[in-house]
Amino acid sequence: MRCATTFIGFVSHAIMPYIPAMSLPIVHHPRYNIEIAKSKRFPGGKFRRLAEILTEELVPGPDGFHVPEPLEPDTIARAHDGAYVQQVMSGTVPAHIEKEIGFPVRETVAFRARCASAGTLLAARIALANGIACNTAGGGHHARRDQGAGFCVFNDVGVAVHALLASGEIERALVVDCDVHQGDGTADVFSTNPDVFTFSIHAEKNYPVRKRASDMDVGLPDGTGDAAYLDALRQTLPNVLERHGANLVFFNAGVDPHHADTLGRLALTDNGLRERDRFVIGTARQMGLPVACVVGGGYSKDIEALAQRHAGLYRVAGEFI
Repeated sequence: MRCATTFIGFVSHAIMPYIPAMSLPIVHHPRYNIEIAKSKRFPGGKFRRLAEILTEELVPGPDGFHVPEPLEPDTIARAHDGAYVQQVMSGTVPAHIEKEIGFPVRETVAFRARCASAGTLLAARIALANGIACNTAGGGHHARRDQGAGFCVFNDVGVAVHALLASGEIERALVVDCDVHQGDGTADVFSTNPDVFTFSIHAEKNYPVRKRASDMDVGLPDGTGDAAYLDALRQTLPNVLERHGANLVFFNAGVDPHHADTLGRLALTDNGLRERDRFVIGTARQMGLPVACVVGGGYSKDIEALAQRHAGLYRVAGEFI
C-alpha cells in the first residue's frame, strides 16, 4: 500500500559523543568531483573536499578508499530504459531532458554517473559482508526509469538494487530516503517491484512538484526542525524496518534538510542531522540489517561548510563498526 503521512511533534534526545572511526569502509572515486560551468546550483566541488576531510579524519582502512570501476551500460539498463542509457553514453541526451537534469550530459558527466552507480553497488556489497559501508557520491533519487532529472543522471540506488537482485545476492531491499526532496525517481524505478520498499521523508512543498508515490511518504511542513523531524522518523521507520524483511538497507543521507541549505525548506541543525543518521543506521544495525549509505543532496556556495556537513554521516557511521 502506498501512503502519505504528515507528522508534527516534539522529542528530546541526548546527543551522543563523536567516536572516531578507523576502519569504516568508504567508497570514493576521484572522478566524483566535477565542475559544471553551466550549473549554478550543483556544487560539484564538494566531493573533492569531502574526500580530503575523510582522509584527514577517518583514515578509511589500511588501503585507503575503495575505488569502484565504472559500470557498463547493460548493468545500468536493468534500472533504466536502454534507449536513455545509450543517449547518456553517446552524449545525445535530448535538450529537454538535459534541461530537467539541470546541466549538459557530456562525457565527463556520463563517466561520473557510471562511477557513482558503481560506487553505490560496491558499497552495498561491502555492507553485505561487513554490516555497513558508505559511498561518497550517490543518492540520484530523481532519475526515473526513462530519464534523468534534478541533477540526477542515473538512479544509482536503483541500479545497485537491480544488480543485486539479478545476481541473487539479496532477495529484498529497503530504501530509506532522508534527502529534503521526495524520492520520485526511486519510487518510479521500483513502482512495480514488491521486493523493494521505498520510504521517503521530505519537505512536502519542495521539489518535485509532481511527486510519484513511494511505498511510504512522510511529507513535512516548511520549517520543520530537529524535534518534529526526529519524532516523525521515530514514529514510522522502525515499523517499516521490522515489517519489510529486507536483506539490505540503502540510506540516502542528504544534508539538504539543514536550515542553511539553499535548496531546502526544513530547519535541521548539525546536531539534528547527526541524530537522524544515528537513528537510521542504529535502528537498522540493531535489527541486524546491513546498511549502505549514499551522500545525497546538499547545496551551498560555501563548499567547506557543505563538505563538513556531509562528513557528519561518515563520523556517525564509524560508530557502528
